[in-house]
Amino acid sequence: MKKYVVLLGVILIISCVQNRTTEKSGVAVVRINQLGYLPESIKVAVFAAKEATSVNSFSLHDAETDKEVFVSTTPVSKGAYGPFESAYRLNFSEYQTPGTYYLKVNGTQSPIFRINADVYDHSADFLLEYMRQQRCGYNPFLTDSCHLDDGYILYNPKREGERIDVTGGWHDATDYLQYTATSANAVFQLLLSYRDNPEAFGDAHRANGLPGPNGIPDIIDEAKWGMDWLKKMNPSPTEFYNQIADDRDHVGFRLPNEDSVVYNPKRKGRPVYLASGQKQGVLQYKNRSTGVASTAGKYASAFALGASVLNDFYPGYTDDLPKRAKDAYDFGEKNPGVSQTAPGSAPYFYEEDNWMDDMELAASSLYKLTQDENYKKKALHYASEEKITPWIGRDTVVHYQYYPFLNAGHNELATALKSQEKETVASYYDMGLRLLHERGKDNPFYIGVPFVWCSNNLVTAAVTQCKLYHQLTGDDTYLEMEAALRDWLFGCNIWGTSMVVGLPRDGDYPIDPHSSLNHLEGYQTYGGLIDGPVYGSIANSLIGVELHDEDEYAEFQSDLVVYQDDVGSFSTNEPTMDGTACLVYYLSSLENASIIGGHLKKQYTYDQSGAIIRGDKSERKINLMFSGDEYADGGEEILEVLEKHGIKASFFFTGNFYRNKNFAPLIEKAKDQGHYLGAHSDKHLLYNDWEEKKRLVSQEEFKADLKANYKEMEKYGIKEAPYFLPPYEWNDEIITQWADQMEIAVINYTPGTLSHADYTTPKMDNYRSTDRIMQSILTFEEKEGLNGFMLLSHIGTEDDRTDKFYSRLDELITTLKERGYKFDTLENLLSLKN
Repeated sequence: MKKYVVLLGVILIISCVQNRTTEKSGVAVVRINQLGYLPESIKVAVFAAKEATSVNSFSLHDAETDKEVFVSTTPVSKGAYGPFESAYRLNFSEYQTPGTYYLKVNGTQSPIFRINADVYDHSADFLLEYMRQQRCGYNPFLTDSCHLDDGYILYNPKREGERIDVTGGWHDATDYLQYTATSANAVFQLLLSYRDNPEAFGDAHRANGLPGPNGIPDIIDEAKWGMDWLKKMNPSPTEFYNQIADDRDHVGFRLPNEDSVVYNPKRKGRPVYLASGQKQGVLQYKNRSTGVASTAGKYASAFALGASVLNDFYPGYTDDLPKRAKDAYDFGEKNPGVSQTAPGSAPYFYEEDNWMDDMELAASSLYKLTQDENYKKKALHYASEEKITPWIGRDTVVHYQYYPFLNAGHNELATALKSQEKETVASYYDMGLRLLHERGKDNPFYIGVPFVWCSNNLVTAAVTQCKLYHQLTGDDTYLEMEAALRDWLFGCNIWGTSMVVGLPRDGDYPIDPHSSLNHLEGYQTYGGLIDGPVYGSIANSLIGVELHDEDEYAEFQSDLVVYQDDVGSFSTNEPTMDGTACLVYYLSSLENASIIGGHLKKQYTYDQSGAIIRGDKSERKINLMFSGDEYADGGEEILEVLEKHGIKASFFFTGNFYRNKNFAPLIEKAKDQGHYLGAHSDKHLLYNDWEEKKRLVSQEEFKADLKANYKEMEKYGIKEAPYFLPPYEWNDEIITQWADQMEIAVINYTPGTLSHADYTTPKMDNYRSTDRIMQSILTFEEKEGLNGFMLLSHIGTEDDRTDKFYSRLDELITTLKERGYKFDTLENLLSLKN
């Protein structure tokens, strides 16, 4: 079971039960992409059985009516694979009608899935949830800071032991090490995603990662966060730092803001390793570094792309980036070879053995930036030296041996070339894809990547390479393989699970990732791409892997490959920062293509605290909201009017209200009528002062109060209510983030009318009569419309107010219906899916 979850700014997730695998021996399964399928896309599911089974046909059914809408008599047998004795590929690509469906094969039914142009909407932004959670320095998820003393220099004879300020960037995974290799690659991928697919990204967060729009797409905020760190790690034209901390970090689960590891009692902070070109390692083990080009090239490409993409948002900030890019490239030219990460007391490190790809990407990026033909010449040379990323076609590789897993340099170079030169460079992608095709074509999942540590990163690289190759050439050869690789990540795999935490909202996905945040505090790593399955031989040989719970996928493990959703399985179930960042490009390309094709993506409106204040404005839909604390005199009349009009409204009550025995019949009636019942704080606290919004409650006080509110709701059988209306409708972004930690979304009324002022009395300076309130609503509707509105009023008021607004509710509803509005549930209004 998974908890209900709300992810602010991306996808609001309604509580649901995960489709956890419970199959027994001898049964069969149908694996599908749980996110769904675009109408025009290739759609292939996989039927697999634990026993020898013959399949002659399969059918597609409308999930709402059970009507059979498509039949195929051409399933393709793929024989035995992994734990399965029989497997078939089920192609239903020709069916394109949007809707909700399931497949049926020999009586075995698939999970329900959707076909729609919106299936990838907001998915790229969703991954940024994990990127923000991984931030070092100020961590917006925790609303706290960590590692502010980083760090002291190692392997730089001129500055050995010297203090250097390198606070910032991202933690690499569950450990708190930071690597330039993965971080610079992440920066480049984020920038590339926005440059090529800008329509895919929204704005729901500030530059510091806290909730609230700032006028800049969130992906740009995130890329700049990484770029700020890269600048710090490059303090001079000849200093390119490669790593912060080492495996002395690995001392068990702890939150980053509680990290107390001491690396050197005589020095503050963590060690910062220079990319020196020499073998490094201060404890038992050392790496095999031979140069600096692998690191310098990554700096150069990130700086060069940042100079063009970030300039639109931070003109002065980018002034030094072209020179930094050129300096880094020149340094790489002078110091060829690889700069691997430094191990310590264990033999695990990033054993990068290639660097030509990094220099190709650097030269290609600089050529695009400067149009200097010398960079083009160099890029062509480096491209010809590493045509195929070396992991492709191999059965196994060591950890991060060939990195980045995607050679983005071929794409950057080819898109800057013409005619024969472009075809030549694009053909290098074709060479690699042919190898992947040959390795995967005979298995049911069409998966040709080796199942080594971080295999999902390899899948991400492969599916992106398919996409880039098709964009460059228009060659359809690998479209089915691209679809299979994509679908593998979202459930069309042996275990039927998504490899991204929390995506899709109602699917089977990792719920017990290898994460301190999750293990210690129950904070989920939403948006994180996990490492992924590994060969059985690897799973059985790694040091320190110990499952904490029974393996729910035990029935589907095999000698071939293993995946375990367990906090102890760091080899298969640990989210990684760079893998997540790299997947952003592919998902954003799918979103962007839908939008360019005419699809209108639904969007929220947020206030400066990050609270959702309006649903999508493309449809004439309204949700009526009512709040209550001390008074309920209008309750019966309101419920009567709502029932008359067949409207489901939303009610937000304090704990005080829920505890009031006089209000119990009203609450039960509202619940029985199907209205949304939510929280409004327990004691109706004022979170922030009215003048400067200074916070008046601690996090502990806030959480205790809100939990108490939900506890009162549970007494009425209200267990899942993901939307929360803050008391006084007044809060700041920290309150919104604290609620997000609790998987609760802060919402507020849509501004523009005076409906929320119906509590005022004639004695108050801000008194508003019912006539004026009514006029404000209808006037605003005439001028700007009420599409997506959340219209708030109160379920009761003081006796001093005799002019009750709720007495005009019937009139208001009738008038707005006449003007073409539909009154929808809060859940439907805030759904970002059609």
